Amino acid sequence: MRFFGLRCRIHRSCASTLVTDDESDANESHRTALAMATTMFCNAKFVPTCRPAKMQSRSRRGAVRPMGAAGATNPGVDNTTGFETMRKGVKVAAKENILTPRFYTTDFEEMEKLFSLEINPNLDMSEIEASLQEFKNDYNQTHFVRNDAFKKAAENIQGDTRKIFIEFLERSCTAEFSGFLLYKELGRRLKTINPAVAEIFTLMSRDEARHAGFLNKALSDFDLALDLGFLTKNRKYTFFAPKFIFYATYLSEKIGYWRYISIYRHLQENPDNQLYPIFEYFENWCQDENRHGDFFTAILKARPEFLDDWQAKLWTRFFCLSVYVTMYLNDHQRSSFYEALGMDTTKFNMHVLHETNKTVGRVFPQVIDTYNPEFKERLDNMVAMSKQLSAIGESDALEVVKSLQKLPIIANFVGELLALFLMKPVDGGTYDMASNETALTY
Repeated sequence: MRFFGLRCRIHRSCASTLVTDDESDANESHRTALAMATTMFCNAKFVPTCRPAKMQSRSRRGAVRPMGAAGATNPGVDNTTGFETMRKGVKVAAKENILTPRFYTTDFEEMEKLFSLEINPNLDMSEIEASLQEFKNDYNQTHFVRNDAFKKAAENIQGDTRKIFIEFLERSCTAEFSGFLLYKELGRRLKTINPAVAEIFTLMSRDEARHAGFLNKALSDFDLALDLGFLTKNRKYTFFAPKFIFYATYLSEKIGYWRYISIYRHLQENPDNQLYPIFEYFENWCQDENRHGDFFTAILKARPEFLDDWQAKLWTRFFCLSVYVTMYLNDHQRSSFYEALGMDTTKFNMHVLHETNKTVGRVFPQVIDTYNPEFKERLDNMVAMSKQLSAIGESDALEVVKSLQKLPIIANFVGELLALFLMKPVDGGTYDMASNETALTY
């Protein structure tokens, strides 16, 4: 999805292009779900390879350059929305927290070993080669073309609805751009090790670039945009080991598919709620997400050691829980966005979670039981706790008092997470590429 190991040479030039690119579209937070996984993962203490976000050199032990938080030295303010601006028409990126989209890095040397045909001469490349042909077909080459309806629609969206649309577009653009950085660097690093895998990552970065550019251009319809080159150099980067990159990206691509297609189908049935034309692009767009997910399916099947032991069962459940909880909390914090589209946030979320869980359950050896009534009950409890924490944070109390007030709520929140993880899981791992119905809905 997103990650890094470069020194900003390629990404600066690509980012500057994306700021004005007329291609692409987005979901809201299908990839931001990785944020919860990252935080829980880093705090777990049982995985020593997770470290704070940094731009990584070729070796895990190589020199690193810490990245500052995204922001601007002397920001102004957009008079219409109140958002801070770096300069006229350029928005200051939202502050990073547990639920915001993140940029990722990994151990590139380990990644190269995983796909080296010299080290692994029996590596099953059949499905990977089939995936490569799908990406070369480039079904959406001419899909992301704008028209005059975009700017006109944006002018009609005002007040609080305008603000939540800008937040939606920003989060989506940041997440897609994060995927572009990750895939672009993987394509570069694996070119000599495994040309087929490298080419697929490069073609996936093409897709993510279209999406990010299309979204950033949509932001300009609202008189704001992101400086993606600035984000490249100043965003924090989070380390994931290769195995966890595969789990997380596979999950986020598949949950992205179900979010896109569910929003699209709802708005096709309720056209009066289609406030902005970007949603009309979601049907074809979601197939990019689906193809990306199918590629990670092929990767996981080519490396069965990631799926066939008891540790894999624990980790796949953990990542499912992390992604599902993050999406649920994120969306319920922004339920007004879905209400503006005529959607019920909770029903939408549960539909997406059920369908995603069915899909990933064909590959992952174990998944969460989303149909267990306890699952939704505990999610709703965490939404209530999240609101309590936000209210405390916005109060006028002293910081030390706020911290003391938050402690019991945080403890209960962790207890809910643990209870969800310990619920009886659903065994999976029965995936057959030919039976994957979502892959056939181009």
